Amino acid sequence: MSYKIAIIGATGLVGQKILQVLTERQVPISELYLAASDASAGKEITYQSQSYTLQKVSEVLQARPQIALFSAGSGPSLEWAPKFAAAGCWVIDNSSAWRMYDTVALVVPEINAHTISLNHKIIANPNCSTIQMVMALYNAHRTHHIARIVVSTYQSVTGTGNRAVLQLMNERKGHYDGYKIYPHEIDLNVLPQVDIFLNDGYTKEEHKLIQETQKILECPELAITATAVRVPVMGGHSESVNVQFKSPISEVELRTIISNTTGCVVFDDPQQNQYPMPITAHENDTVWVGRIRKDPSALYAFNLWIVSDNLRKGAATNAVQIAEYLIQKQFLISN
Repeated sequence: MSYKIAIIGATGLVGQKILQVLTERQVPISELYLAASDASAGKEITYQSQSYTLQKVSEVLQARPQIALFSAGSGPSLEWAPKFAAAGCWVIDNSSAWRMYDTVALVVPEINAHTISLNHKIIANPNCSTIQMVMALYNAHRTHHIARIVVSTYQSVTGTGNRAVLQLMNERKGHYDGYKIYPHEIDLNVLPQVDIFLNDGYTKEEHKLIQETQKILECPELAITATAVRVPVMGGHSESVNVQFKSPISEVELRTIISNTTGCVVFDDPQQNQYPMPITAHENDTVWVGRIRKDPSALYAFNLWIVSDNLRKGAATNAVQIAEYLIQKQFLISN
């Protein structure tokens, strides 16, 4: 069988990557509907050598797709996702709009696809930084139970979208007076701010890391703190993670658990200068883990360095994997 699939936000970095991943994974599509902003409606976009006309979201809704992959931001998701769901369409949303709703599954397919409910057709894609961290830690958490996580992220400009990439590239050419999506220069700089600051001094991105990890691991009491940093790179997000377990676990056991985790690769030979970098993760779906070492300052504690392509496993690929799960489980209905 093949399926009617829509992409809302098709012209953005994630929307374009979703199209690429759909092709790579050979998802069977009978009809494809592409939407962006109303201002983009009527423009042409090429996919698999075929030209598609960008539509308004309202026009795509009338076509009654079976799956709609949303990557247009929280505002459009809050407005349109319930309407698509009411029409019988499964919505896989890449924004933060629905992630913390009790009735909405927050899904990393390798971990918790079982939380998808037939009674609620909106599924949330987690934050990119959250996905790579829980992928690396989940199986060890199942057996040894995490007591505390301290995470610092080093996030690619691609996580902010096309305009952030443009700002970085303009600055590299010496043009500093153009449009800026960041409050400061990003080239040759590091910004300890991802998203807006909240009243407690943390940013929204840091809260996402904390709350989403607790939800996915089904551990609301988990102690976790985060610092999210924007760096002038492309290719993937990096994370320095300090994790402490509740029960004894050796470094060898932790390495073995991560090595045996589907989607994760331990790449860790410091003597040969082998460790994950954004360039390592670029354009692949692997969660790369290195610099694994015992933390001698705390009991059952370890440091890890985790890297993944934020546009792929951190967004597009994870969303397409959810769609594949819906197809595999025959959750789709004919419209």
